[in-house]
Amino acid sequence: MTIGNGMSRRALGRAALGLGGALALPAIRPSFAQGAPIKVGVLHSLSGTMAISETALRDTVLMMVEWANAQGGVLGRRLEPVVVDPASNWPLFAEKARELLAVSKVDVTFGCWTSVSRKSVLPVFEELNGLLFYPVQYEGEEQSRNVFYTGAAPNQQAIPAVEYLMGKDGGEAKRIALLGTDYVYPRTTNRILRAYLNSKGIGDADIMEEYTPFGHSDWQGIVSRVKRFAGEGKRTAIVSTINGDANVPFYRELGNQGIKAEDIPCVAFSVGEEELAGIDTKPLVGHLAAWNYFMSVPGKPNDDFKAMWRAYIKNDKRVTNDPMEATYTGFRMWLQAVQKAGTTQVDQVREAMYGQKVMAPCGYEEEMRRNHHLTKPVMIGEVQENGQFNIVYKTPTAIAAENWSPFIPENASRRG
Repeated sequence: MTIGNGMSRRALGRAALGLGGALALPAIRPSFAQGAPIKVGVLHSLSGTMAISETALRDTVLMMVEWANAQGGVLGRRLEPVVVDPASNWPLFAEKARELLAVSKVDVTFGCWTSVSRKSVLPVFEELNGLLFYPVQYEGEEQSRNVFYTGAAPNQQAIPAVEYLMGKDGGEAKRIALLGTDYVYPRTTNRILRAYLNSKGIGDADIMEEYTPFGHSDWQGIVSRVKRFAGEGKRTAIVSTINGDANVPFYRELGNQGIKAEDIPCVAFSVGEEELAGIDTKPLVGHLAAWNYFMSVPGKPNDDFKAMWRAYIKNDKRVTNDPMEATYTGFRMWLQAVQKAGTTQVDQVREAMYGQKVMAPCGYEEEMRRNHHLTKPVMIGEVQENGQFNIVYKTPTAIAAENWSPFIPENASRRG
């Protein structure tokens, strides 16, 4: 298929210089060995409520396909993307996953954002022994031999963020408002956070918890309730697991009601540079997001990543963000694993993935562990007027994922 916003092999190669090891740019135009192309499935919503977040991930996968092909593909074979649009429709995700695996016969798939979409496709990938790379922070409580999770588990995002809010630098919050979209990720994450907060002496009376449907637009009542909750004498913070385009009216309402970061800080787990691009950020300066990567991270790995993106997308207004970086890192690890295995067969590639390392754009070397999760740093950033983040906290090293949370009692016998 023809890829939009593409770039020449020469330009793409220049953008990729310094990005690593076995993937160095060849000196001559690549030629591919005879044989069928390696098919790469792209399973992201390009319409509906999640398109605001997922379209950029489609573009990232297409960029990586062009980048790999500019260097001769892998195993001497060209990569061919197969793009489908599950349209923010969770049952349709399963149908499109089956189409990719059974009809298009893709060798690997990069896709999903919400946990409900991942839960929808998981039985299909396990039944047909497909391979899915899932690039978004999530609630944990899962481990599948058919999925590699390249986003954060709760101990790599949610818990450190709340620790920060409760600490001196974060304002020493004593009350927490948990606001989320009504599906599995926010509800499970908040179950973990409630148990964590209880363990730190914050009782249920000091925890507010509310959920809204996907695409929710009327935030006036909820934001008013948060203000009343915060007006009862204890320092209050908001923890947001709101997903998709509902973030635009939510943040607008925070500004309308004069909720400033110095009074009631809000830390978001699903809002990054891409989502802020459609919001007037001036009233939001100082509010927070917790991720494992920000576009503002200094250093050569990120400079190279951003240059690669700019050369591909040809639009200086398009930003990079955490799930894009996780997509990039997972794609590079998959290429390395295929090269090591000498095949795209799922069982061999799975084994070759364990122990794969990449110096990621976040500036940390990340490693794929046998629990199918990456080691990742934790970063907290403050919103700036230009829609970027000033990093106010980061861990000194990448930390291992706890995909089975110790704050869920039934996990005591199965964590690891």
